[in-house]
Amino acid sequence: MMIERFMLVFGSASSLFDLITFYVLLRLFDAGEALFQTGWFVESLVTQVLIVVAIRTRRRLYNSRPHRLLVGLALVAVIIAVALPLSPVGHWFGFVAPPLWFFGYLIVVTFAYVGLVELIKHFFYRKRDLDGPTLPPAQAGI
Repeated sequence: MMIERFMLVFGSASSLFDLITFYVLLRLFDAGEALFQTGWFVESLVTQVLIVVAIRTRRRLYNSRPHRLLVGLALVAVIIAVALPLSPVGHWFGFVAPPLWFFGYLIVVTFAYVGLVELIKHFFYRKRDLDGPTLPPAQAGI
């Protein structure tokens, strides 16, 4: 039952930020098809990689140091996500170079999403702890 709740709660947060990105790209910045696809790809990949780092533990992100390998791989994934549209390979996928404003938006939305996930995580696991036993602390932060 916990996995269903987890998917519903955290999946809803993901969908919320997808909708925000759609609105920003389509309404505020009047993005065409190529920029919309590029922007959504970059935003989705960057945020989801960082959310994996955040949800890997019940503890606050700043109180739980991830393994160096996870940090390194996450950094590589973020760099690839940002660089791909700027490279010749990105054109094979129909990507275009995003304008500078997009990267400002990406920073803001990423911090907002990670912040919301940290807040949700606090309440989700606090409620979960009241429901019954969970993984031992040594296994919960893997």
